[in-house]
Amino acid sequence: SQADLIRKRLMTVRMRLFATKEYLDLRGAPKRMEDLAHHRLICQNVRSTQVGAAASMVNALMSYEIDSLLTVNNYFGVLQATLNNLGIGVLPEYVANDFPQLIPLLEEADSGDIPVFLAYPEELRHSKRIGAFRDFVQDEISAYRKQVKNQQLE
Repeated sequence: SQADLIRKRLMTVRMRLFATKEYLDLRGAPKRMEDLAHHRLICQNVRSTQVGAAASMVNALMSYEIDSLLTVNNYFGVLQATLNNLGIGVLPEYVANDFPQLIPLLEEADSGDIPVFLAYPEELRHSKRIGAFRDFVQDEISAYRKQVKNQQLE
């Protein structure tokens, strides 16, 4: 919302619920939202700095009277706890491409599309570092999109 920023929309992401097969074998897979009450939810603390849509998603999930909650201060912590079978994690959907052991759960719990922007101060418009970083990010997003497209074709 700052006027002196250059903003470039990069992509959209969606937050999803994920668990490992090992966790689901042990605790069972939730079939409906109410079943989350019998699982541990792993997420960022809703008072921490994060995307508002993710915080809204967690707040909505908490309305299902979840008894066990593990909160951490970043998505890497959520990922590590989920990969180590501690519960059901709230993670960006793109993470599953690098960690195929993550199984998406309950599509109705998804956050909806969240826009992702690259933003930087206008005075850095001609910075070679910013340009190199922007090009790197755009190349990574292109590679990600190709990977997703190829997976869909298989």
